[in-house]
Amino acid sequence: MKLDGRRKSSNVEDRRGLSTGTKAGLGLGGIAGIIIVAVMTLMQGGSWTDVASNVGQQVVQNMANGVKTETVEGQREFTAEEQQLAEECSQILASTEDVWSKVFRENGLGEYQAPTMVLFTNSVNSACGSATSAVGPFYCSGDQKLYIDLSFFTEMKRQLGVQGNTFAYAYVIAHEIGHHVEYSLGTLGKAHQQMRQVDKAQANQISVRLELLADYYAGVWAHYENERFKSLEDGDIDKAIELARAIGDDYLQKKAQGYSQPESFTHGTSEQRKRWLKRGIDSGDMRVTTFNVQNYNDL
Repeated sequence: MKLDGRRKSSNVEDRRGLSTGTKAGLGLGGIAGIIIVAVMTLMQGGSWTDVASNVGQQVVQNMANGVKTETVEGQREFTAEEQQLAEECSQILASTEDVWSKVFRENGLGEYQAPTMVLFTNSVNSACGSATSAVGPFYCSGDQKLYIDLSFFTEMKRQLGVQGNTFAYAYVIAHEIGHHVEYSLGTLGKAHQQMRQVDKAQANQISVRLELLADYYAGVWAHYENERFKSLEDGDIDKAIELARAIGDDYLQKKAQGYSQPESFTHGTSEQRKRWLKRGIDSGDMRVTTFNVQNYNDL
């Protein structure tokens, strides 16, 4: 993905070097986000839960247990690789701002209110609670910010072999922005309300619809990003689709424990994630939504 000369977003809050220390043993390891959090958590024996709903639940639990956090200054300098990643993340965020502003306007969806990207080191406080890097990148609708520890991308290189492919990083960011689009359209709030009214298995199915829709919106962004800037290079889309395959619930569960449990899926299978991402890339059609698919098995 070509980003040379592209503008950087002003909606970046750099908290790197500030880490949130935690009293009373706070930890969010065991929550499965995308890519690294899923791989690392499951390989360490963690359970399958959904980041979007459970970060907030963790906050309530922490408050009940009297857990407090404190901010302490970090002492290290950032490497050239980290600084380059930070710049690329800012450029990718700027692209999502340009694309979604245009898409919202042209589809009569009102004015797009861009979220803020928070870069952090080790742990962070958000309106959804305190989170560690083990959670992976996440979006918090409480403050309309997405949170990323750049070490996530370093692990992504090591675990999934995406070194040198900026579009793979962009897909991760675009997926979280997809949740912001869901929030902006009211989809996220309605889905979370429904999840509180049904049993765990049904809530998981709603979560899968949200995650696949975020994948679709990541594809919609890529569709218009490339249409406007001609930024995608040979192999970029293939790499992103391969990455989508590698973060499917079935693939990750089989890798971690030798078998999959469909009733516990919260993000979708490899084939579903690939299909919805590619569908967004191919069509760019905002009329499409996973919530219009009546039969869950047809997703």
